[in-house]
Amino acid sequence: MGYSVIYDGNCNLCVGLVQVLESLDRGHQFQYLPMQDEASLRDLSITAQDCEMGMILIDSENPQQRWQGSNAAEEIGRLLPAGDVFVAAYRALPGLKWGGDRVYEQVRDNRYTWFGKRDRVYQSLYPVCLSESCKP
Repeated sequence: MGYSVIYDGNCNLCVGLVQVLESLDRGHQFQYLPMQDEASLRDLSITAQDCEMGMILIDSENPQQRWQGSNAAEEIGRLLPAGDVFVAAYRALPGLKWGGDRVYEQVRDNRYTWFGKRDRVYQSLYPVCLSESCKP
């Protein structure tokens, strides 16, 4: 089943990163849901306040397993081919994880000012499927 990536569909940076992931993964591991889809978020027990803390990654096989913010970004990186080597090195270097967490928070809190806001919510080519009708 893979992983659900909850992203800000109005954020130019967030959408750009989702599009890069889409081109690398082609829906094999990751499916995407914009934070603006409130009905689907309710189905996943995610609130608007949860979304304020940054992107969310959910293990589709074990939905209680979730990562958020910089931890979600790291886990996505770890799941990409050869990504585990880079993420392990990043986590092992003293201070780098702490600094990365602070950078993530600054980008998260200033994303619209620094990168702009889209007119429309971006809908992924590989959307999260929550109903039985779209599952194989």
